[in-house]
Amino acid sequence: MEFKAETVTLGGATIALKRGGTGEPVIFLHGADGLTEWPALLDELAKTYEVIVPDLPGFGHSNAPETVDDISDVAYLFMDMLEAMKLTNVRIIGHSLGAWAALEMAVRSCARIHSLSLLAPAGIHVKGHPKADIYMIDPDEQARLAYADEALGKAASDRALVSKHQEQAILNRIASARLGWNPRLYNPRLERWLHRVTCPVQIIWGDTDRIIPTPYADAFAALMPKAKVVKLAHCGHLPHVEKQAEVMGLLTPFLKA
Repeated sequence: MEFKAETVTLGGATIALKRGGTGEPVIFLHGADGLTEWPALLDELAKTYEVIVPDLPGFGHSNAPETVDDISDVAYLFMDMLEAMKLTNVRIIGHSLGAWAALEMAVRSCARIHSLSLLAPAGIHVKGHPKADIYMIDPDEQARLAYADEALGKAASDRALVSKHQEQAILNRIASARLGWNPRLYNPRLERWLHRVTCPVQIIWGDTDRIIPTPYADAFAALMPKAKVVKLAHCGHLPHVEKQAEVMGLLTPFLKA
């Protein structure tokens, strides 16, 4: 499936995105690793939907203006993007950092959001279940930890050591830290407002996630009135990559509903 590069300028922010397919709009918001490796799941989705894949501010070809210095700014920026692009009835799929941004959008307004599909989202803290500190471990170690399958983790770790990937990993880490450094990958105020997420929510989590532990799945679901959880066996922090077919099987009926 061919995706075309576009940009949307909103005030001092320029959001770079790729767009492909036709149908109802699906927005995919990437995680803290950016889109260094393109998820094949997006090509599958573009067979049925118009898939829009923006780079979060500071990632890829999107700039990071001074007006965007925390995740709430990202939420408002993307809400403005939906309005500028005249997008309604939007299905948002978010992974990790991107899922957190999606939640921050939804607590503010679900008017343009049809549903949320959250893949191992960041955004809250569960006492007694620490996350991996992705800012204090090497990118190759983070890549290894992201998979339950040791062979896939080893291959990802090896790729992370390639110079071009190392350079991108540094840039992604800087962009991610700008949004999630302190406190680490959560907003202390988000939990109290998650009841405002009134659209249907599907939470997908790997049962051996070593970046954000699986107990977070039930914690998130308990805070949102229309949330359902699916946990995938022998799966790490990248369910849409490690268990692509299973995730696609879960997304297909949910996105159509």
